[in-house]
Amino acid sequence: MQTPNTCNWPGNDPLMIAYHDNEWGVPLHDDHKLFEFMILDAFQAGLSWKTILHRREGFRNAFDGFDAVKIADYTEEKIQELMQDTRIIRNQAKIRSTVSNAQAFLNVQKEFGSFDKYIWQFTGGTTLYNNWTDLKQIPAKSSESDAMSKDLIKRGFKFCGSTICYAFMQAAGMINDHLTYCSKHPLIKGQ
Repeated sequence: MQTPNTCNWPGNDPLMIAYHDNEWGVPLHDDHKLFEFMILDAFQAGLSWKTILHRREGFRNAFDGFDAVKIADYTEEKIQELMQDTRIIRNQAKIRSTVSNAQAFLNVQKEFGSFDKYIWQFTGGTTLYNNWTDLKQIPAKSSESDAMSKDLIKRGFKFCGSTICYAFMQAAGMINDHLTYCSKHPLIKGQ
């Protein structure tokens, strides 16, 4: 159950509360998990995070445990199979972009040694801390997410506009957007 000293966006949904309390905003440096968040945030475009989070296990099963190497090699047959999979959001453009994003992700890993090293450069390798007191203050994008989006697109990524990049940065702990009264706000600083 949500407490008064926490961000209010999870509502009373147990899965959303667990995500807020255990994952959202925690600095993430694991390439596999970063790729998972990229996939999920791309599928979120135009939808609520709650919708995606409640299908996360379905996405994990359908997309081979978010294995970028396997996804990069998906065939047309596999794409059509995914289009019939009711465990995920069956959007052809998003499914196809997952395959091309996996290929681009692997190219970035090759060039930089890790995706982590590449992606964290957009915040100078550290978490940016905001001091919002109300959800209405949180922006949909920032100069950092603008720069990230522009560079990802240049590298062949799709479904990575600035708003999606900002959501990714929040999820991966590159930006701490926990509200100041949330018990997680100061804890993230200590990580």
